[in-house]
Amino acid sequence: MNNDNKTAHSLNDLIAIARDGQEFYADAAKHVDDTALAGLFTRIAGVKSRIVSDLGATVQAAGGTPDEHGTLVGSMQQVYGKVRAAFGDKEYGYVAELEESEDRLLKAFNETIADQDTPADARAAAQRLLPEVTECHNTMRDRKLAMKNAA
Repeated sequence: MNNDNKTAHSLNDLIAIARDGQEFYADAAKHVDDTALAGLFTRIAGVKSRIVSDLGATVQAAGGTPDEHGTLVGSMQQVYGKVRAAFGDKEYGYVAELEESEDRLLKAFNETIADQDTPADARAAAQRLLPEVTECHNTMRDRKLAMKNAA
């Protein structure tokens, strides 16, 4: 596999996982009653959209085609989040599942950056976006802990 194909492969995994989050946040924003939480979900969906666009541009610059779909795991997580929200505390159910989605994306970014086989341009793109990924992760982790402790 040449470096351009490796770049596309490395970043398309991140694109698919970020797209999962983008879709999940946008959907969750429509289903929660708390307007502040809905606003937070909408804001983070926007961050995920920018991540997908940025990574997609890097894939295109390397001669590849950006992934246009999410993942099966992401789809299953979204369905589980809806079920969990329907049968329990809706807001906490969504926050808990979205926080797990953030864990998955942060892990994927860290693995891409640490992988010695990741091409330099793909690693640079992941490192450039890592602060945003980390911030979203920490926001949802903190929100989940605050909700759990308030219960």
